[in-house]
Amino acid sequence: MILSTTNNIEGRKTVKYLGLVSGDAILGANVFRDFFASIRDIVGGRSAGYEKELRKAKAIALEEMEEQAKNLGANAIVGIDIDYETIGANSSMLMVSANGTAVVLE
Repeated sequence: MILSTTNNIEGRKTVKYLGLVSGDAILGANVFRDFFASIRDIVGGRSAGYEKELRKAKAIALEEMEEQAKNLGANAIVGIDIDYETIGANSSMLMVSANGTAVVLE
Protein backbone atom coordinates (compact mmCIF):
# COMPACT_ATOMS: atom_id res chain seq x y z
CA MET A 1 0.00 0.00 0.00
CA ILE A 2 1.36 3.38 -1.02
CA LEU A 3 0.64 6.18 1.46
CA SER A 4 1.11 9.77 0.35
CA THR A 5 0.26 13.28 1.44
CA THR A 6 0.28 14.34 -2.22
CA ASN A 7 -2.78 14.01 -4.47
CA ASN A 8 -0.92 12.08 -7.14
CA ILE A 9 1.80 9.46 -7.27
CA GLU A 10 4.42 10.46 -9.80
CA GLY A 11 4.62 8.00 -12.68
CA ARG A 12 1.39 6.21 -11.69
CA LYS A 13 -2.07 6.83 -13.09
CA THR A 14 -5.08 6.82 -10.76
CA VAL A 15 -7.69 4.59 -12.37
CA LYS A 16 -10.32 4.58 -9.63
CA TYR A 17 -11.24 6.68 -6.62
CA LEU A 18 -12.78 4.53 -3.88
CA GLY A 19 -13.59 7.18 -1.31
CA LEU A 20 -12.54 8.68 1.98
CA VAL A 21 -10.80 6.50 4.54
CA SER A 22 -9.84 7.47 8.07
CA GLY A 23 -8.15 6.21 11.18
CA ASP A 24 -8.16 7.51 14.72
CA ALA A 25 -6.15 6.77 17.82
CA ILE A 26 -6.73 8.11 21.31
CA LEU A 27 -4.11 7.41 23.94
CA GLY A 28 -4.11 8.42 27.58
CA ALA A 29 -1.14 10.25 29.00
CA ASN A 30 0.74 8.85 31.95
CA VAL A 31 0.83 11.00 35.10
CA PHE A 32 4.54 10.31 35.75
CA ARG A 33 5.44 11.04 32.13
CA ASP A 34 3.50 14.33 32.41
CA PHE A 35 5.45 15.23 35.53
CA PHE A 36 8.84 14.54 33.94
CA ALA A 37 7.80 16.33 30.74
CA SER A 38 6.94 19.44 32.77
CA ILE A 39 10.42 19.32 34.33
CA ARG A 40 11.94 19.05 30.85
CA ASP A 41 9.91 22.10 29.80
CA ILE A 42 11.62 24.04 32.58
CA VAL A 43 15.19 22.80 32.02
CA GLY A 44 14.94 22.23 28.27
CA GLY A 45 15.26 19.11 26.17
CA ARG A 46 12.97 16.71 24.40
CA SER A 47 10.28 14.59 26.00
CA ALA A 48 11.05 11.07 24.78
CA GLY A 49 7.95 9.64 26.48
CA TYR A 50 5.60 11.98 24.64
CA GLU A 51 7.45 11.49 21.37
CA LYS A 52 7.08 7.73 21.71
CA GLU A 53 3.34 8.02 22.42
CA LEU A 54 2.89 10.41 19.50
CA ARG A 55 4.61 7.99 17.09
CA LYS A 56 2.53 5.11 18.48
CA ALA A 57 -0.75 7.01 18.00
CA LYS A 58 0.22 8.05 14.47
CA ALA A 59 1.08 4.44 13.55
CA ILE A 60 -2.25 3.18 14.91
CA ALA A 61 -4.24 5.82 12.99
CA LEU A 62 -2.39 5.11 9.72
CA GLU A 63 -2.78 1.33 10.14
CA GLU A 64 -6.53 1.71 10.74
CA MET A 65 -6.86 3.91 7.65
CA GLU A 66 -4.81 1.46 5.57
CA GLU A 67 -7.02 -1.45 6.66
CA GLN A 68 -10.13 0.43 5.50
CA ALA A 69 -8.49 1.12 2.14
CA LYS A 70 -7.49 -2.55 1.69
CA ASN A 71 -11.08 -3.59 2.39
CA LEU A 72 -12.20 -1.29 -0.43
CA GLY A 73 -9.68 -2.84 -2.85
CA ALA A 74 -7.28 0.12 -2.90
CA ASN A 75 -3.55 -0.12 -3.49
CA ALA A 76 -2.81 3.46 -2.38
CA ILE A 77 -4.08 6.30 -0.22
CA VAL A 78 -3.46 9.84 -1.45
CA GLY A 79 -4.03 13.27 0.04
CA ILE A 80 -3.35 12.07 3.57
CA ASP A 81 -3.85 14.63 6.31
CA ILE A 82 -2.84 13.91 9.90
CA ASP A 83 -4.24 15.98 12.76
CA TYR A 84 -3.12 15.97 16.39
CA GLU A 85 -5.28 17.13 19.30
CA THR A 86 -5.29 16.88 23.06
CA ILE A 87 -8.66 16.05 24.55
CA GLY A 88 -10.22 15.13 27.88
CA ALA A 89 -10.00 16.64 31.32
CA ASN A 90 -6.82 18.72 31.57
CA SER A 91 -5.92 17.65 28.02
CA SER A 92 -4.94 14.26 29.42
CA MET A 93 -5.42 12.34 26.19
CA LEU A 94 -3.77 12.53 22.80
CA MET A 95 -5.89 12.05 19.67
CA VAL A 96 -4.39 11.47 16.25
CA SER A 97 -6.70 11.45 13.23
CA ALA A 98 -5.58 10.44 9.73
CA ASN A 99 -7.73 10.96 6.62
CA GLY A 100 -7.10 10.32 2.95
CA THR A 101 -8.58 9.08 -0.32
CA ALA A 102 -8.37 5.40 -1.17
CA VAL A 103 -7.46 4.87 -4.83
CA VAL A 104 -6.45 2.20 -7.30
CA LEU A 105 -3.28 2.96 -9.25
CA GLU A 106 -2.19 1.35 -12.50
